[in-house]
Amino acid sequence: MESIVKQSLLYDFYGELLTEHQRAVYEDAVFNDMSLGEIAKEQGISRQGVHDLIKRCDRLLEGYEKKLHLVSKFQNTRQMVEDIRQKIQAFKETKDEALIAQIEQISMDIIEL
Repeated sequence: MESIVKQSLLYDFYGELLTEHQRAVYEDAVFNDMSLGEIAKEQGISRQGVHDLIKRCDRLLEGYEKKLHLVSKFQNTRQMVEDIRQKIQAFKETKDEALIAQIEQISMDIIEL
């Protein structure tokens, strides 16, 4: 399951960098849960060709992430926003002014990303 989530995120961020053919095969395999045989028949290529293309796409998408880090930045930002949300809730309950300073610091950290 974790692999599918990772593939989905990478595809969401970098999928447009793949060719139309690569996107079609990758989407069928990852999102449409089609078998290699089904994709091969639909695309007019061998099962081995489908397998190789999916692996190549995975490597390309992971390579883009290694260079650009967009997914990891997105995940870090999302975690920081969740931290802010939790601190706001805690502030509402406790009125602890120190939480405001923490929220401001997290906000500044997000801006610097």
